[in-house]
Amino acid sequence: MSPARPSHQRADTSDFRLLWWANAADGIGSQASGTVLPLLLLGLGHSPQTVGLIAGVSTALGLLLGPLVALPADRGARKRMMLGSAAVSALAMGCVALALATGRPPLGLILAAVLVERLATAAFEAASRGTVALVCPGPEQPRALARLSAADQGALIAGPALGGVLYQAARALPFLADALSYVVTAVCVAAMRTDLTATETRQPGESLLRQSLAGLRLVRRSPLLRLVLIWATTVNAVVVALYYGAVFTLRGQGHPGAVLGAILALSGAAGLAGALAAPTVARRLGAPQVVTGVTWLLVPLAAAPAVFTGAWAYGLLFGLVCLLMPLASIVLQARALQATAPALQARTGAVLATATTGAAALAPVLAGALAARVSPAAPAVVCGVLLALLAAHSSRRAVRGVLSAEAAG
Repeated sequence: MSPARPSHQRADTSDFRLLWWANAADGIGSQASGTVLPLLLLGLGHSPQTVGLIAGVSTALGLLLGPLVALPADRGARKRMMLGSAAVSALAMGCVALALATGRPPLGLILAAVLVERLATAAFEAASRGTVALVCPGPEQPRALARLSAADQGALIAGPALGGVLYQAARALPFLADALSYVVTAVCVAAMRTDLTATETRQPGESLLRQSLAGLRLVRRSPLLRLVLIWATTVNAVVVALYYGAVFTLRGQGHPGAVLGAILALSGAAGLAGALAAPTVARRLGAPQVVTGVTWLLVPLAAAPAVFTGAWAYGLLFGLVCLLMPLASIVLQARALQATAPALQARTGAVLATATTGAAALAPVLAGALAARVSPAAPAVVCGVLLALLAAHSSRRAVRGVLSAEAAG
């Protein structure tokens, strides 16, 4: 049963629009600078190993910090953390832009700025979890999540294109654009009028560690949240593994990087369409049918690269996968949002995000090992098997009952 909403929660469409713009600006700016960062480092004479190390360290730090900052966010510092994180990120990217405009920046400066921005972003993401529940009434949350997901997909399309154009004009411009996007984000958050705090019921004498683990305890005892965890972790890991399998295959066939760029653009456009269609599809078919049906449809699409390895085949397969994924993922996100009290949103979201991102980070390693030691088709075969097991699990009567009960609630 869904928890009762706090008495201060009211629908405020203007606040949701501000949240949407903050999310969209952040996404476009981050994609613009993140796309060209490897090019910048390589152009400055640094090795591919250095580029990979920076990317890996920044991702690991974000994973470690997310659960740590979730507790103060749930305790009422949500808006202050979002504002402070956006301001720190703007300063970090502004320093990179200034250093590039005035000369050749040392690697230490770039590394420090990237890590500071990643840590601030982790704090922002932790603090922003639960904001939708506070600015949108329950019935509007699936549509709100779909619009936010559409903004993310749009950023995946527009951000890299913007970053590439700006980088051609001047290498400092993508980082200046990212800094300005954080300024826009901070202004939007500051303008929100909704009270973003949430009242948490704490046991007297409860330790800080036990409070920090409240989200993990909730995920462990909630069948719905366990389903969200399993589904999101498996599907995201499979998609990342398939992408890297496609990279290995297409590079072996001699295709240029533009082919991968075109596949990513097509996937982003398909994901945008899927996100926009998700609320309507869920309303007409119902949550159990959408989640189960989408998962079964993903099985042959994941296994197909074991047989079809052309560039056009990859484009079509990834487009279909990215079209279908949001239909189920937005349903699950909405159910999880409605089943979690606002005062636990950050900690619960941190648990889900850490598991999902951690699995996605391991996926390229496993895909590379399978392709090198077994066969180029092995990643697709393993992905197909994993999704078949997930589809069988989601088809169980008990799992479908959980989704039906949450939908009714």
